[in-house]
Amino acid sequence: MKRLFLLFLFGLNMVCTVAVHAEKGDSEKPTNFEADKMDVDDVKQIRTLTGNVILTRGTMILKADKMVLTEDPAGYQFAKLFAAPGGLATFRQKRDGGADLWMEGQAERIEYDGKTEVVRLISKAKMRRLEGKKSSDEVEGQFISYDSRAEFFSVNNTAAGESKSGAGRVRGVFQPHSDQKGK
Repeated sequence: MKRLFLLFLFGLNMVCTVAVHAEKGDSEKPTNFEADKMDVDDVKQIRTLTGNVILTRGTMILKADKMVLTEDPAGYQFAKLFAAPGGLATFRQKRDGGADLWMEGQAERIEYDGKTEVVRLISKAKMRRLEGKKSSDEVEGQFISYDSRAEFFSVNNTAAGESKSGAGRVRGVFQPHSDQKGK
């Protein structure tokens, strides 16, 4: 009989940690971007892009209405992406382990840390693993942190990245692994 993990409703103070595998070569790729407008402050190393912003780095694609990209003295890049009012910013990245495996998410605000390779989805956050176009696992909460180096993500019930009693619940669906299907 098939084993099916249907729905995990996580407790108010619980954090979900799940293994995922980001495309390892992305960290060594250049950062490319497109937008309707860009303002650059070379002294402060701040680039502000507005209107249909698309940032790519290897297989990682971030899209938003506005992005503020900064760079530290060591050359690491940090991006804050903001959705248009009533919209959502999006994130998508290929995972190692197969030809068509992806991780994608959406939120009102997305932060990308190029030094740690962590993506934070903030406010109305949702993330899912895809096998081709088919969603395999899904989670949602007010804050999702996806660490591609450590190969895990965590979900919290406040946009501050904490879980607090009474602040709501995080939700998710985990499907059986493909090697367990049909047993």
